[in-house]
Amino acid sequence: MKLDVIKLDAGKAGSIDLADEVFGLEPRADILHRVVRWQRAKAQQGTHSVLGKSDVSYSTKKIYRQKGTGGARHGSKKAPTFRHGGVYKGPTPRSHAHELPKKFRALGLKHALSAKAATGDLIVLEDLNLAEAKTAFLAKAVKELGWKRVLIIDGADVNENFATAARNLEGVDILPTMGANVYDILKRDTLVITKAGVEALEARLK
Repeated sequence: MKLDVIKLDAGKAGSIDLADEVFGLEPRADILHRVVRWQRAKAQQGTHSVLGKSDVSYSTKKIYRQKGTGGARHGSKKAPTFRHGGVYKGPTPRSHAHELPKKFRALGLKHALSAKAATGDLIVLEDLNLAEAKTAFLAKAVKELGWKRVLIIDGADVNENFATAARNLEGVDILPTMGANVYDILKRDTLVITKAGVEALEARLK
């Protein structure tokens, strides 16, 4: 697959051949869904907690005699049937993470990249080099390029001036190649990858 390479000023900077095994797959929703579920489950805090019968603060005195009342044989007001009693089998802190094979995660990333390429929402940028960390300059460039909700993936390291200039720009997110993931790619309307980023992704996923 051949794609034009552009500069930040929207000028042409030649073209690049993208590997079909990374950017040219037929996107599969089931694979993307499984990888996104794995990511979100891993990110879930799991701090939900309730007080059980042994946790609530209440007297343990037997509330009434065992026999002759015509009611249930309760021992204390900590029982779940009473107001302020403990919750029966309620949620406790735990991890929601589950296993997903490394090869399947890599396949999910390939399908996410291919999905953006298939819809024409993939843009290859020459580089992110900025002489100065000027937010106003970058904001103007992003507006002229028509990027609204964009994820930019650079090589191993993101240009420091570019990262500083983009810090306060709404809708612009930047990641190094190792941070590229399915959820962030699918969440944005446009995916922008630098030439260094393309090379690193192809080396990682081929």
